[in-house]
Amino acid sequence: MEIIVNNLSKQFKDTLVLKDINLKLKEGKIYGFVGPNGSGKSVLLKIICAFYIPTCGEVLINGVNYNNGNDFPPNLRAFIEKPSFLPDISGFENLKLLANIQNLIDEDQINNTLKLVNLYDDKDKKFHEYSMGMKQKLGVASVLMEDPKIMILDEPFNGIDDKSKEKLFDYLLKIKKNKIIIISSHIFEEIQKVCDEVYYFDNGTCKKKVI
Repeated sequence: MEIIVNNLSKQFKDTLVLKDINLKLKEGKIYGFVGPNGSGKSVLLKIICAFYIPTCGEVLINGVNYNNGNDFPPNLRAFIEKPSFLPDISGFENLKLLANIQNLIDEDQINNTLKLVNLYDDKDKKFHEYSMGMKQKLGVASVLMEDPKIMILDEPFNGIDDKSKEKLFDYLLKIKKNKIIIISSHIFEEIQKVCDEVYYFDNGTCKKKVI
């Protein structure tokens, strides 16, 4: 499993958001994307997911360019920007709706994921009753629950308590062997301890950071 980003740029009207990005991401590693808000991190993540089409260049996932057909890459799950769920049903019911799309997991596996993110005790509360940290945990759970090969977590730890954060760090380190995990953050110190490689984004550019 590998993700290759070749000479990729993205422009919105007169604004060049990403400038000639080149990356090679391989399974068995956790990658950190750090940089200030608006530096292009989330835009690149959306291009990897085939939500956006690059202005030039390409993203290849195991040799396939999913941007060509605007298809969502298989075996990839992503939580990008703010968590978006149905407000008037519970956290558990939201995850079950997502799980029913492909029917890869059962209710026990959903519950186990809720326990992993320390949200099990609140699983029957409606989403609109959740705090910001609880909403973030549900977003992370939606990525983890089906155990995909590629996991993308965009600013996942905002509002999450330190105990839950450390538990998630330990879990990601445990499962990374056959996966590509990408975590973006504007706080380098937050993800430094869990990442094998960190790339710093600034004004649309991307450079590998020494950790």
